Parts: sequence; C-alpha cells; structure tokens
Amino acid sequence: MAKPICFTAFLIFSLLSFGQTPQKSFTVKHTVETIEPDGILDEAAWKTAETAGPFQQYFPSDSIPAEYQTDIRMLVSETTLYIGITQYTPGDDYTITSLQRDFRAGGSDNISLLFDTFNDGTNAFLFGINPLGVRREALISGGGSSLRGFTTSWDVKWKGDSKIYDGYYTAELAIPLTSFKFREGETKWRFQSYRFDFQNNERSVWYKVPQNQSLINLAFMGDMLFEKPLGRSRTPLAIIPYVNAISDKDFETDVGENNIKVGGDAKVAIGNGMNLDITLNPDFSNVEVDDIFTNLTRFEISLPERRQFFIDNNDLFGSFGGGRDANPFFSRRIGIATDSADNSIQNRIIGGIRLSGKLNENLRLGLLNIQTDEDLENEIASNNNMMLALQQKVFARSNIGLFFINRQSFKDYDFVEREEEYNRVIGIDYNLASEDNVWIGKFYGHKSFQPDDSEGNYSLGAFLGRNSRFFNVFTDWVFVDEEFSSDLGFIRRKDIVKSATSVEAVFWPKRGPVNSHSIEFFPIITWRPGLDFQKTDHDIRASWGFSMRDQSEFGLEFSNRFVFLTDTFDPTGTDGATPLPADQGYHFNALRFAYESNRAQVFSYELETSVGRFFNGNRFSIEGGLSLRLQPKAILSLDINYDHIELPAPFATADLWLLSPRINLTFTKSIFWSTLVQYSNQRDNLGINSRLQWRFAPLSDLFLVYNDNYFVDRFSPRFRSINLKLTYWLNI
Repeated sequence: MAKPICFTAFLIFSLLSFGQTPQKSFTVKHTVETIEPDGILDEAAWKTAETAGPFQQYFPSDSIPAEYQTDIRMLVSETTLYIGITQYTPGDDYTITSLQRDFRAGGSDNISLLFDTFNDGTNAFLFGINPLGVRREALISGGGSSLRGFTTSWDVKWKGDSKIYDGYYTAELAIPLTSFKFREGETKWRFQSYRFDFQNNERSVWYKVPQNQSLINLAFMGDMLFEKPLGRSRTPLAIIPYVNAISDKDFETDVGENNIKVGGDAKVAIGNGMNLDITLNPDFSNVEVDDIFTNLTRFEISLPERRQFFIDNNDLFGSFGGGRDANPFFSRRIGIATDSADNSIQNRIIGGIRLSGKLNENLRLGLLNIQTDEDLENEIASNNNMMLALQQKVFARSNIGLFFINRQSFKDYDFVEREEEYNRVIGIDYNLASEDNVWIGKFYGHKSFQPDDSEGNYSLGAFLGRNSRFFNVFTDWVFVDEEFSSDLGFIRRKDIVKSATSVEAVFWPKRGPVNSHSIEFFPIITWRPGLDFQKTDHDIRASWGFSMRDQSEFGLEFSNRFVFLTDTFDPTGTDGATPLPADQGYHFNALRFAYESNRAQVFSYELETSVGRFFNGNRFSIEGGLSLRLQPKAILSLDINYDHIELPAPFATADLWLLSPRINLTFTKSIFWSTLVQYSNQRDNLGINSRLQWRFAPLSDLFLVYNDNYFVDRFSPRFRSINLKLTYWLNI
C-alpha cells in the first residue's frame, strides 16, 4: 500500500530542512480536550499539534535522514502530556520479544522518548512502547553515559496503546504530569527519542547522536517548548501495602516455617522536585533472582541492585568513587550481615526512609536512613544505616558531590568489638562531562572513621577520558589505603595503587559488511604500598573488535597477566585442594575470541572462548548463550559456562560447569511466568526459581514464587520455599 500523501509531503519537507538548525525544537500546544490513548490518532486535536520534525539515522550510518521516518506530536493539558506517534515501516513483520512491561529495547521494534525535565543533562525520564502497545518506563541517571545509569525497576502509572496499519503503526500515550518532576512555571524540557526498526535494520534518533556515543546520552537532546507554562504538579500520596504468605524449609537444619508477613511502602511528593519514600518491614521475595557466576578470582564480585525501594535517584547515592574498586555506598550491603560463622545471611530490615530529588535548579539532595534488626542467635547487631548526599551542578553538565555515610549500632552488644561499633565515611567527588560528552572524568577523595581510628584511611581516585569518533583514550588511577573501610560500600581490595589506561583507534569503512572496527591497547597495573610499592598484578590486553552492519559483533583479544600471591589461593575452589603457595609470582598469557549474533533474529546466540596459561597450569574456557524467540509469547534461553583448569600435581584440576536454562512466557500483557534453573558444581548447588505474576491493576500484582535448591554432589535438597504475595498500589 502506498504511503499516505501527508507523509510524502512531510518527508519532502523533512529532507529539505534537515540539518539546517543544530538545535532542534518544537512547540507542545495546550489542549482542554481529554484524549483516550487507544493508539488510534483520530482525535481532531492531533491535526492542530505541531510535528517534532524528522528523525536522523543512527545506524548503520549517522550522517543521513532515517529511511523510514517517524512523526511525533505532543499536546498538554493541565494534568496530562499526550503523545501521538506515527512510525513508517517497510512491512508488518515486527520483532516483538515479549508482552511483559519494562522490556529491553535491544533486539525488538519499539520507540523510546526521553524527557530531561530540569534541563540539566544529568537525569531523565524514559517512556517507551512497541507495535503491540507493550509499555516500559525507566530512569536515566549519570548523564546517560553508560547503561549503569539505566534503571527499568522504576514504575509509574500511565496509559498507552498502539495500532498496526499497512506500512506503518501508530501509538498514543497519556502520561500524567505527576509522573514527572519539574519546576513550577517551566516553559521548556529537553527531549530526545530513539527508535529501533529491525525490518529495515535501522536505528534512528530525533536529535542527532554520533555512533561513537550512547543512544541514551543526555548530551544529545533538543527542546520541547510549552505553549503555556506548566503549573504546579504534585504527585498524589501512594500507599503500597503487601501481604506475603511464606512456607519454607531448611533441610540442612531440618527446620521448617510457615509465616505471614505484612508491610508496605509509601511515596510522598514534596513540592515539584522531591520524593519521600517510606518502607516498613519490606519484603523482596518477588524480586528477580540473581544470576550466579563462576568466580575464578580472589575477590568479591558486585551484583546489581534489584530492590524497588533503592532504585529511584539511585545515582545520588551509588555513583560516588570508583564503581569497580572503591564505591563507598553499595545498597546491597543493607539487609545482608555476617553471622558468627562468617557466613553472609539475610538480615531483616525493620524500616526506613529515602528523601531524594531537586532542591533547586542546580542542587540535588539525597538522604537515606534504614534500620536493620538484631539477630542474637547469629550474633548480628541492630544497625542504623544512613547516607546524606548533595550534588551541585557546575558548568554545562558537570557536578560536585558531597556525602556522609554512617553505619552505627546504638545498643551495647557483648559480641560487638569496640572498633565495630560504627563506621563513618565522608567524601567529595567532581564529575566532569563536557557539553558534547567528548571529555568525561571523575576526581574524588574519601576518608573513613572508626572508633579510635581516624588517621589516614583514605580512598582517592582520578579518571579522565576523551571520546571521539576515531580515537578514544582514558586513564584511571585508584588509591585505597589499607585502613580505609566502608561497611556500606563495595571495596574489592585495600592497600592498592591501581592504574588502568586505554588507547583505542576506531575505523569506519565506507562500504562492505563491517560497520566499524577498533584496535585497543589496555594495560592495568596494581602496586601494593604496604609492600614498598611492589607490583602485585598486571593485565595487559590488546584487542581487535568488529561491529557488523547486520548487527552482529566479534572480536579477538590477547592478554598477558602477572599475579603475585600474598596469600595462598586455590583458583579452582575445590574442597580440600592444595592451594598455590603465597609470596610467589605467576605469569600467564591467554587468547580470547568472542562472537554475538543479531539479537533480533528468532534464534540468536553468543560465544566466547579462551585458551592459555593460568597461574602455573592451563585453562580452557567456553561461555555461550542461546535464545529462541517464539514471539511474542515465549523466550527460551540457555547460558553455558565451562572452565577446565589443569594445574600440576599436587594442585587441583577441575571441570567447572555453570548451566542456566530459562523460560519466559507472557500469556497476556498482565500475566507472566518465568522459570530459571541454575546449576553450578563450583557452588555445589542446583537452584530453581519459578515466578508467576498477575498484574491485576495498574502497578498492583499477585506473585506466586517457588524456590528450590539442591546439593549437586549428593543431589539432596538444601532449601525450599514458596511465597504467595499480594501488592496493591493505592493513590490518595
């Protein structure tokens, strides 16, 4: 079917005017009409709405208009932002991975809209929809410089739907203004939109983004101008109670329990820019289970925060310091404690508050206070966990942050040593981001305090990078004093000076199957000040990576490593094995190959394999993932990780397996079922997590969650539980 005449005229105008104005903008007209977001743009008001203008191709090229255009129009009433979207396509063979809300955009047809309501290039609200009307929302923090600042766990009430026609589909969104935070009387928001069109193998954006930059980077946004200044918008008080019936049994202790838990959260808006979140006896049994991993290092590995209470404005708390080596606040520490046998166990959270948001145009505030319960049987004290953070915007997109952390037990326990009564950390960070995001950086200094211990205890760091189309470079330096301590942080190692430097050249062929390829040299070196600055580690990598026009990727890497063991260590983790001796250095090389197919294909896969020396022996590793999409109802996947480690006698040789099959079924837009099985012989565990979710009302759910864990060696049960949990979102 031929494209509509109005679209032809729109496209001609778009091509003639494309690129004339570097700063794009459009006007959002005021309306008194109420628009039903059914996906059909049949309301008369849409004819008066101004088009946002043409889209620019981002992939496979970033220098031409999108081949299949997108038309966005917006209207705003006193209470609601209405968005009408028309997306032209070469056909109706859409890629839809799931009917479940909060889908990931990669690998499916959809459109996302970003709103920087405070015009600061630091944080944004994202709303998205696909051709079947499945919705998603997310928060973007940290300027959108990486996916670490992309949080889909944020939820808010809004409506939207889509309608498929021959050669295009339309979408209609109605987002209450209470879903946003903004200043009263605001006349402008910064705006961006990006679209995935897998029929045409095209990714496009409303405001031009260079391919060397992230699609969600908030440096690249235009303006949406409001015809009438926005009024005062206060989010209604939200009360979210829950009730959870639990039955579980620990087969190691032969103790079973049946229990009913009651608690809930509350969300209170303070002005147009602040949120107060309150939680009482929170329960996280419905939270998606963590992926397990094979750990061949001597150090702890961090896992992402999935608990809803800690998500909103999480960058205010968790972005200080170095995320990999010296993060002073890691929210997953709260609710986990170490018992008398030095095991990590769950520690009940009694309740807490979290105040976060904008105090004014340039100043953000974050205050977190959580009280955990005592567990006398396991010698765990009740602790108050508090963090205060301030972030002041400077220059175009940079900021200065200050924080104070206090973990303290206010009660005397005979099993708590004096030096463990409290732990306090103060610090200052400067986060650099140039207006075009070419220059990025971070400089910080942190200091910890404990009873009778206030000398030294520093954590310092500096990062500076330049990101351009053809050449990228960064250098990162970290110092963590041996006495520095942050009980609520993630500190992989102490007593280190660490340097990481990357130099990368990027090439962009004008024709052929390769979209871009790059060569990178990446040395990482660690010294120990406590050992007279002896070098104890280095990892020198040289790699060549390819990004193809068919959206597959592959690469080759050579690494040379050196490790000086200051303590004995068994890299296989085998019970009773003879560990490698301390005070000895080990040199080893490895070669790695990785490939990832186009995720939009019905069957997609990824493969990574490496071979080489490992300490004083050899290692062969293969890691892969398979995914079969039976759209839009089901995704069947399997992750495999195999490591063969062969060390000379008397040290261990091991075959380590990690198998993770997963089934995700979306029966409707409101009923979802997922099951994950995880087998790890390194952890001696076979785990099963099965979760059925019924979203019976907006943001209100009924969960049935089944967990089962078995010992692998003797295949006997170790822990089993079943939860029936009801949550209800009530606006007052």
